[in-house]
Amino acid sequence: MFSYALLAAGNDTLITVLIVAVALVVGLFAMVMVLATRYYKRCPSNRVLVIFGKAGQGRSSSCVHGGAKFIIPLLQDFRWLSLEPMQIEIPLRGALSMENIRVNVPSVFTVAIGTTPELMNNAAIRLLDLTSAEIKKQAEDIIFGQLRQVIASMAIEDINRDRDKFLNNIQESLEPELLKIGLVLINVNITDITDESGYIEAIGQKAASLAIQKARGDVADNEKMGEIRVAEAEREKAVQVANANKVREIGTREAGRDQAISIADMDREQAVREEAAKFEREAQVKAAQRDMRVRLADAEAKAVEGENEAKAVIAASQATLQVKEAEAYQIGESKKRQADAAVLEIEHRARAKAALAEAERIEAKRRAELEAPAKAEKARIQVEAEAEAAKRRIEAEGEAAAIFARLEAEARGQYEILKKKGDGLREIVDACGGAQQAFQMMMLEHFDNLVDASARAISNIKFDKVVVWEGGGQNGTTATANWLHNMARTLPPMMQVMKDVGGIEIPETLAAFTSAENPPQKKAAATPAESS
Repeated sequence: MFSYALLAAGNDTLITVLIVAVALVVGLFAMVMVLATRYYKRCPSNRVLVIFGKAGQGRSSSCVHGGAKFIIPLLQDFRWLSLEPMQIEIPLRGALSMENIRVNVPSVFTVAIGTTPELMNNAAIRLLDLTSAEIKKQAEDIIFGQLRQVIASMAIEDINRDRDKFLNNIQESLEPELLKIGLVLINVNITDITDESGYIEAIGQKAASLAIQKARGDVADNEKMGEIRVAEAEREKAVQVANANKVREIGTREAGRDQAISIADMDREQAVREEAAKFEREAQVKAAQRDMRVRLADAEAKAVEGENEAKAVIAASQATLQVKEAEAYQIGESKKRQADAAVLEIEHRARAKAALAEAERIEAKRRAELEAPAKAEKARIQVEAEAEAAKRRIEAEGEAAAIFARLEAEARGQYEILKKKGDGLREIVDACGGAQQAFQMMMLEHFDNLVDASARAISNIKFDKVVVWEGGGQNGTTATANWLHNMARTLPPMMQVMKDVGGIEIPETLAAFTSAENPPQKKAAATPAESS
């Protein structure tokens, strides 16, 4: 029965241990899953994971793109940076070109955060926790400044004619500035290029006029070549007809050689008709040539007239252009001088601000040079004082603990001594049969000490001179003996103490003998007696 109960108790203990082990495993697994869920971060391809806190020596943050990393609790934290492209509209107006002509260049720029380690680190330093609108505002300010700088370095004809060069200059000037805040330039779309003075429009009109003039000349040349080709075709046709007639005539003569006589008249008449036809054909050819020459002359006259009109239009356009160029040059020079004056004013203000800043920097540096040692000395004194106070506090606590331990040990020792002493006294009382008997016995044990103390009390008394007054006719010796006897009576009543304390009584015979030996005497007139 006992073994069965023991076996049952062992089974219960084993089951309890198994349950506790399973609970610990489940709890550990749950803790691992919670830590993995909350602190193991996977970075998608369109984001950058920025880990800050304890990121490593010499690093302010750690950036991860397209991977995963474990965030150490309490030591690290994280933020996200979006890699989505951002379109920024730049309605640039009134930017000065190289000729000091104000140009309007509305455009759209597409930027995004870069994925190289340097760009991600710059973006983590300068763009972390900023909204998309705030990032666009920073990029917009940079784009405005760099776009104005590029326009100021190019002529307006180069900007309008060579768009690829203009875009390359924009990229070369803008990309290094965007890299400083972690952005890359994806695309630049120039919407339109216009100017306030109409210079670009005049260039377009000039190009259109030249194109129209060239087209008109090409039309006139084509018409002239067409007429020449028609005349040549007609002349070739007449020659072919004459050759055909000649061949036919030769054949007819060979065929009608036998009938020459009968048809002589017919031949003569035919020859006359042929000659007439020939003259008529030649007349028609001459008329066609005359008409062709007239048309050619008309065409040349019209071409010359068109050229003259075009030259007049070109001259008028050039005159207008020169007037506009002169006005633009005048406006540009005035604006240039105003701009130079503004630039000089800005430079002077900047120099003044720089001088003030340099003075403040020198003052701050000197103040820091003076304050730094004082602060360091103060900090050192504070640290030393705190360390000394902590040391003294620890020493005082140690001393107090030691004193407490020593006093506690002494108290325990005294308690044990008194306890043992009490046990011994209790045994003595029990052995003597009562507290009074035990007390008397202990006093008898210390009787020699009492006697010794009484002897020491008397032995320390010094008598330089004793004067005794006694009468009754007795001599001086008896008086002195009486005085000593009386003095002995003034001492502690040892016999009574022995009786009261120790329970010892002196025999009556010894007490009577003492009384008989020293009878009481009558007092008489005082007579002085001296003894030394």
